[in-house]
Amino acid sequence: MKACVIQPWYSFDAKDTDICFSRMCELLDQCDESMDLIVLPEYTDVPAAQPDKEHFHASIRKYNEIILEKAKRAAIRCRAIVFANAACETATGYRNTTYAFNREGTIVGRYFKAHPAPSEVKTAAQGGNELDVGYSYEPAEPYVIEIEGIRFGFMTCYDFYFYESFAQLARYKADVIIGCSHQRTDPHATLEMIHRFLCYHTNAWLVRASVSLGEDSPICGCSTIVSPSGQVMVDMKSRIGLGICEFDPHEKYYKSAGFRGVQKSHYAYIEDGRRPWLYRNGGKAIVPFDDVMPYPRLCAHRGFNTAAPENSMPAFGAAISLGADEIEFDLWETADGVIVSCHDAKLDRVSNGSGFIYEKTYEELKQFDFGVKFGEAFRGLKIVTFEEILQKFAGHAIMNIHIKTIDNDADYPEETLHKIVSLIDKYDCRKHVYFMCGNDHFLALAQRLYPDIHRCCGAGAKPWEIVERGIQYGCCKVQLFKPYFNQQMIDKAHVHGIRCNVFFADDAEEAKRYLDMGIDTILTNDYLKIANATKELIQAKRK
Repeated sequence: MKACVIQPWYSFDAKDTDICFSRMCELLDQCDESMDLIVLPEYTDVPAAQPDKEHFHASIRKYNEIILEKAKRAAIRCRAIVFANAACETATGYRNTTYAFNREGTIVGRYFKAHPAPSEVKTAAQGGNELDVGYSYEPAEPYVIEIEGIRFGFMTCYDFYFYESFAQLARYKADVIIGCSHQRTDPHATLEMIHRFLCYHTNAWLVRASVSLGEDSPICGCSTIVSPSGQVMVDMKSRIGLGICEFDPHEKYYKSAGFRGVQKSHYAYIEDGRRPWLYRNGGKAIVPFDDVMPYPRLCAHRGFNTAAPENSMPAFGAAISLGADEIEFDLWETADGVIVSCHDAKLDRVSNGSGFIYEKTYEELKQFDFGVKFGEAFRGLKIVTFEEILQKFAGHAIMNIHIKTIDNDADYPEETLHKIVSLIDKYDCRKHVYFMCGNDHFLALAQRLYPDIHRCCGAGAKPWEIVERGIQYGCCKVQLFKPYFNQQMIDKAHVHGIRCNVFFADDAEEAKRYLDMGIDTILTNDYLKIANATKELIQAKRK
C-alpha cells in the first residue's frame, strides 16, 4: 500500500484563510493514481485559525462542501482510499468528523472525534466554538471500519493524549490508525514519542496528517507514517507538502513476552499482567460527570430506601441498577475518625443500638444490626463506610453527599473534610460528587479548600434564604426543603446559574408538578415508582 499524508501551511491570522485553503487544495491535486491511501489534516474546512465561533462556523459554511467534493474527486481520480476531516452538520450543530471515501468516491465511514477539545466544547460566551459534542458523553466502542480487508481505527488531534484508549484500539485489532490532527502546541520530539508509543502499543500502523505552522516552526506538524514496531517511516516535521511511503498494512510486530517468552504483541504481553483495579475509573458503567449529565434528574434519597434499609449497600445498589442518575447519602465521622453513612445522629431508629453515632468507635458501631429493623431479610447488615460506598459505586452515579454536623452553627473540622476528599480522590470521582450541607461554616470551608468540588446549599436554619446563601458560598446547587420554597426562589436560582434540588417527592403527581416548576433534581425515597411515573416527562424536558 502506498500512503500519502498531506501537510499544508496553517496560519494563525484569519486573513490568510483563503490562501491556506487554496494551497491545501493544490497539494491534494498533486496526488496521483499511484497512491492507495491519502490522509488530510484536521479541519480542512477551517484551514487557518479563527478569532471566534462566528468566524469558525463561517469558514465551515464556506469550505465544507468544496473540500468534501474535492476529497471525493481525489478518491475517484487517484483510485485511492481518502480520509478527510471536516465538519458534519447535525440537528444540534457541527461535529468534528473524519470522512472515509472508498476508491469510488463513496463515503463509507464517519468518525466523530471521541474527545472533543475544550475549545470545541466551550460555548461562544466562554470563548469556544460550541460544536455538537453531546454524543461524546455516551458509552461507545472504538470506531473501526473495514475497507478492502484492512481494519481502520481513528484518532483525531486531542484523542492522541488519551493513552487509556490505546488499549481499546489494540483490543479491536486495528491494522491502520488514521490520524487527522493539528496538535498546535507540542514540539516535534513529543509528537514523535506519542506516535511511536501508540503504534508499539496497538500493533498498528499510524498514518497521520497535520499542518505546518511554517517551515522553521519547532511545534505542530510531524505528519507521519509509523510502523507497529515504532519505526518512523515518514516524519515531515514542519515541511509543507506530501509525505509518501509504501508499507504492508497487515504487517505486525511481535516480541518475546518477557525474558525467553513466546512471541506476542506488546499489548498481548501486558494483558497477561494487567490489574485494572489499580487504575482510575473507566468503562461503560461510568456515567457522565455532574457538570454534563442532563437535567432534570431523580436522586434516590438514602438509596432506594423503600426496597432496602436506608443508607445501605443494598439500597444504593438497587437504585443504581435501576438507572438512578443520583444517589444521596449522609456522612458522619466516628469517635475514632472513620467516615460512615447514617442519616440520624442517634442510632435507635436505624439499628438495634443506642446513643450518638459520633460518640461511638467504628468497632463499636459494627456490633449493631442496621438491617433488622427494616425487615428480617436484612438481618445482619452492618453500618457502611464511605470508602465501601466508593469502592463499589464510584462513578456509577452522581453522589449527593450530605455532610452531617453535630452543631449547625459550629465550624466543621478541616481534617475531617480533608479525610473525606482524600477518599474521593482515592476512587477518582471528584467530578461525580457534590457536597450538600445546611451548615454555612462547612460551605465556606469547602469553598476555600476545595473550590472545584461542587457544593449544594441545604436549607439549614434559614430555608427561605437558601438561594441568597447559595450565591454567597459559590454553590452550583441548592436543595430546597418543602414546603419552604416557591416559584420565585426557583426562578432566582436559575437566573444565577444555580440548579434546584427538592427534598422530596414520593407522590407521582407531586413529582410531575415539581418538574413543571423547573426543579432540576427530585429526591425520592421510592425511586422506581417515581422513575416510572416521570420517565416520559423527564425525557421530554431533556430534549
